[in-house]
Amino acid sequence: MNKKRKYNLKSKHLIVIMTLVCISLMALAANTAAPIEQVRSAAGYLIVPFQKGINYVGSWIGDQTSGFSDARKLSEENEELEQKVADLTEQNSELLQNQDELKRLQEMYDLDKEYSEYEKIGAQIISQDPTNWYESFVINKGSADGIEVDMNVIGDGGLVGIVTAVGDDWATVRPLIDDSSNVSAQAASTGDTCIVAGDLTLTDEGLLQFFQLSDKDDKVQVGDKIVTSNVSDKFLKGILIGYISEIEYDSNHLTKSGTIIPVADFRHLQEVLVIKELKQTGGEE
Repeated sequence: MNKKRKYNLKSKHLIVIMTLVCISLMALAANTAAPIEQVRSAAGYLIVPFQKGINYVGSWIGDQTSGFSDARKLSEENEELEQKVADLTEQNSELLQNQDELKRLQEMYDLDKEYSEYEKIGAQIISQDPTNWYESFVINKGSADGIEVDMNVIGDGGLVGIVTAVGDDWATVRPLIDDSSNVSAQAASTGDTCIVAGDLTLTDEGLLQFFQLSDKDDKVQVGDKIVTSNVSDKFLKGILIGYISEIEYDSNHLTKSGTIIPVADFRHLQEVLVIKELKQTGGEE
């Protein structure tokens, strides 16, 4: 079976054919005696549909071009908006960081005023193991700044720890929450003494333990402040450690023990104040 051939008349061929027809009609009008109205009418039948087709194609092409232009414009506007969003996000992040830094500096200023009787120097924490946040950390001030071993370190509202090693421009601090820490303390409301220490079983909860609290009158309660006592050989008197979160009698029924929520947030410390005075030379023994 023979396949029928399909002929596709392209637009450029159609234009050529119509052009030839128009020329032929013009020539016919010039060289024959046919009435001009008949020629004009015949031309109208051929040219008017052709003109309408050209106008339609032109209009369609114009619409497509306009659509492409609008799409490109929308794409450009979208890119500009995305850039503005990115810029605003970055600015917002910087503002939040500045706000957080300002808050920390305000807290340091308030802490400095609270313990105004001591000379202090500010320092930043430059090294700390994030997986062992309760262990020692390093600050960016050292012997060149007058820092010595056994100087008390405060921050975030209260006692943080004590200096254990010093270099020219650095110092190591052992925080209270480390299990080797041991501080003579007392209840601020009654003056009853106790021992505050770090405990590995409590570090994940961010708690300290206290024991050997002598509370004969049974006045010390949950929520009471615990501060450093005057009997400590290294820590200066009256520095806030934290607040009692749990308290119970020991098996001897003479002393009490429990847990303390430290005022310092050891996980998020960034700046500290070092008190430039040693207990041995402070005249508080």
